[in-house]
Amino acid sequence: MPIVITDADAERLLSIPEAIEAMRVAFRDLAEGRAVNPPRLRYSAPTPDPLRRYSANIHAGAVATYAVACVRAGSNFIPVQESGERKSYADPNATNWTIIILYDLKSGEPLAFMHETYLSGFRVGATSALAVAQAAREDSQVLGLFGTGKQALPSCRAICAVRPIRRVQVFSPNVERRRDFVRRMASGPVEVVAVDDPREVVRGADIISCATNTKQPVLDGDWLEDGQMVITIANSDVNNTRREVDEKTFARASDIIINDWDSVAANRQVELTEPIDKGLVRREDVHELGDLIAGKAKLRGGAGRIVYYKNNTGLAMQFAACGAILHRKLAAEGTNRTIPLEWFASEPAGGA
Repeated sequence: MPIVITDADAERLLSIPEAIEAMRVAFRDLAEGRAVNPPRLRYSAPTPDPLRRYSANIHAGAVATYAVACVRAGSNFIPVQESGERKSYADPNATNWTIIILYDLKSGEPLAFMHETYLSGFRVGATSALAVAQAAREDSQVLGLFGTGKQALPSCRAICAVRPIRRVQVFSPNVERRRDFVRRMASGPVEVVAVDDPREVVRGADIISCATNTKQPVLDGDWLEDGQMVITIANSDVNNTRREVDEKTFARASDIIINDWDSVAANRQVELTEPIDKGLVRREDVHELGDLIAGKAKLRGGAGRIVYYKNNTGLAMQFAACGAILHRKLAAEGTNRTIPLEWFASEPAGGA
């Protein structure tokens, strides 16, 4: 019978190394044709309230190595008019109604219904760490971090798991959130320092990770130093145009890594297509992460190179891969959170 996998299960049962390995398998499968992952579908619709629109976020995909397929569907609201420099919602504290369904590729039956709040940021961080393992200098010791929210913490911890990071310098425009982030990281082996000037995030850092909800650049490409790796997670889509870095950052990068090229066009990620159209970036210098893992592409290299990883889209296969591990572990424990399978069966083909 299908089981229910909660946020608490995901936090308890899935380690950072396991999540990074799950991402490696999924992206390798994608590059080698064993994973399927069409671009996410996002749309908005009018509501009875003229000041807000309904927003939907739908993913689908499958990973053959784990024999699991996934559908993720999210539901929220966005204001009709957005202003300011940060992404906003009609109610910032409103519930994001999201469900993840895992299916067995061998039987076609639903395996699990999974919460996504914890896993959402966790798999983003694990994917960023996978890119760091592929592209950042092995002796990287200083991490510069923009952002202190739910994406920043897992990204920070995951990157620290793949490189010998000894210092994190973090900036957020909210002073109290900077201090709170330092407190949350205080028990770990890494020195975490809150900085007042965003330029101090970049100065002396080996890796710079942007994990913000900004709509305008937080990183000026003129601040970058030779040999650094830059990571961003904010991306434009059909509803929002967002840029965490400026065009100078794109232009200074010797190589750019993304998760999925099809999503660049499908989700109108103009922050990448515009620099290409302007001749600031060569299309042949943009590589998919899976191709690097599978050995189908290589970075140009060089001691002073700047590498930019644009974690440009969430993919259902990320949830499928992590979900497969969680399903196996939770089923082995003998969970009693089950749902009758017959609730989801439809009539066979040819039925009335």
